[in-house]
Amino acid sequence: MEGPTLIRINKYLSVCGVTSRRGAEKLISERRITVNDNVIEHPGTVIDEETDVIKVNGIIASPVKSKYYVLLNKPQNVLTSLSDQFGRKTVAYFTNKVPGRVYPVGRLDFDTEGALLLTNDGDLAYRLAHPKFKIKRIYHAIVEGTFTSDDAKKIEAGILLEDGHTGHGLARNLSTGIKSSKIEITLYEGHKREIKQLMKAVGHPVIDLRRIEFAGLRVDNLRKGRWRFISHTEVRMLKDLVGL
Repeated sequence: MEGPTLIRINKYLSVCGVTSRRGAEKLISERRITVNDNVIEHPGTVIDEETDVIKVNGIIASPVKSKYYVLLNKPQNVLTSLSDQFGRKTVAYFTNKVPGRVYPVGRLDFDTEGALLLTNDGDLAYRLAHPKFKIKRIYHAIVEGTFTSDDAKKIEAGILLEDGHTGHGLARNLSTGIKSSKIEITLYEGHKREIKQLMKAVGHPVIDLRRIEFAGLRVDNLRKGRWRFISHTEVRMLKDLVGL
């Protein structure tokens, strides 16, 4: 149970800008979080943020004083992560000039480019990434073959995904070439590799994929690898979308 100064440990770490709530669960499972020098084993553990001392890898975690909201036009072949054990390039390479440490909201596949929001506002990030809030994501994809209205109807009706969820979206053909089609597809949940699974299921494997819009934020005027702070109006828009 939470009160004025009581908060779940995973939420507290998110508020501190340490990691996302899901990331906090991983840190806890790795026994890297302590409360008053006692190792925490459960992400639902409730702590008192006024009296308890929370440490991550032995370093005290405190709530962030300034919140940053960054929109990145992520290039292809970049991990949506802040580090990689194999030395591959991550989004942190492009956002290292942001004054505070910011974390990706949701994910873009390694080979997918486009709009990616990063922030240290844990509450907002959690809600924007959660399927129940049905945040709009718009993609442009180059797919094999001729994409038809029947294909679009199948995707709108829903297709079973690998994770057991039913994926569906609104798709339309923008143009058709000799061997491929350019389509626009709008999703509201964003399951792992959802578009690639949907397109494969209707017989049109994805050749190239770009997210042009996330939660109303577009990257039309951002070159690949560039980022910008989003405006106060845009921050307010995002919070309104998720009831904050």
